[in-house]
Amino acid sequence: MSADGSSAKQKEVLSAKLDDACNALGIVVSHETQQQLIEYLYELAKWNKTYNLTAIRSIDDMLIQHLFDCLAVIPNVEAYEKKHDRVFSNAVDVGSGAGLPAVVLAIAKKSMHVTCIDAVEKKHAFVSHVANKLGLVNLHSRHARVESITKLAPDLIVSRAFASLSMFVELASSLAGPSTRIAAMKSRQVETEIHEFEQQQADWQVDVVEQLHVPQLDAERFLVWVRRKSHE
Repeated sequence: MSADGSSAKQKEVLSAKLDDACNALGIVVSHETQQQLIEYLYELAKWNKTYNLTAIRSIDDMLIQHLFDCLAVIPNVEAYEKKHDRVFSNAVDVGSGAGLPAVVLAIAKKSMHVTCIDAVEKKHAFVSHVANKLGLVNLHSRHARVESITKLAPDLIVSRAFASLSMFVELASSLAGPSTRIAAMKSRQVETEIHEFEQQQADWQVDVVEQLHVPQLDAERFLVWVRRKSHE
């Protein structure tokens, strides 16, 4: 089989696994959206060979540990919107790295404007490349330290494997408006981080902690929602 034929076959297999994962999560995505998600993985794998964007090398592992992991937050985000009668139309991903979860959110939710913030030039360059290559007009990247940016006031600020909950909220506070919600993706030691956060934070409080169910991933995942104490 030719290299092109092998690549096409691999994409078919990845697409089938992605379709199964979306069904398991209850996410309805178009064929075009699924293809964009797969193309994002291929770009990540290609750039990773030179720029070391992620410690995960296999595209099959990236599919589960990166793509499925980020897709798993979408049902929770949509449920939170419905419960609180609001729409997250403008999101910021702090310390977005290779665009996780930002790129996944931008692809899966075209109505959401997503901004990535990362202090590492190669990661900013990669996200900008992906936005251009996949035609994601709702995805933008900023090369900066988060504490240097103010007055964005997005609806939602999210992070994945960025910092402790206390540190993340402290840094994100400068970006937040009065009704901004903060959502931290966590994998372990979540109770310890929440305890430390509650001891240190005077202006923000944990709203709800939700367990995520990531298809084909045998590991605990959580989404910690945080809101201002003054917000009713």
